[in-house]
Amino acid sequence: MATKKYTVTLPEELAEEIRAEVGSGGFSRYVAQAIERQREHDHLHEFVGWWEGEHGDVTDEELAGAEAERLALQGRHADRKARSVPDRRAG
Repeated sequence: MATKKYTVTLPEELAEEIRAEVGSGGFSRYVAQAIERQREHDHLHEFVGWWEGEHGDVTDEELAGAEAERLALQGRHADRKARSVPDRRAG
């Protein structure tokens, strides 16, 4: 993907915390990924608005079911990740 430099204004404390965590070379990548996540969130919000317009509001029961499914998927992902990491104590 082509890149272009932009100038943005950020709270200094936040920017310095991020730079300390990711290093100066990772700062732009971190910001780009944060913007991508925000766009995904915005698109999801738009979709939910459309869905509710077509099918009615999402109920508390539906939200609870979706959250339970998300947590189950998250748990399975964590299990797979744990199994894929070699045991460093062996050998």
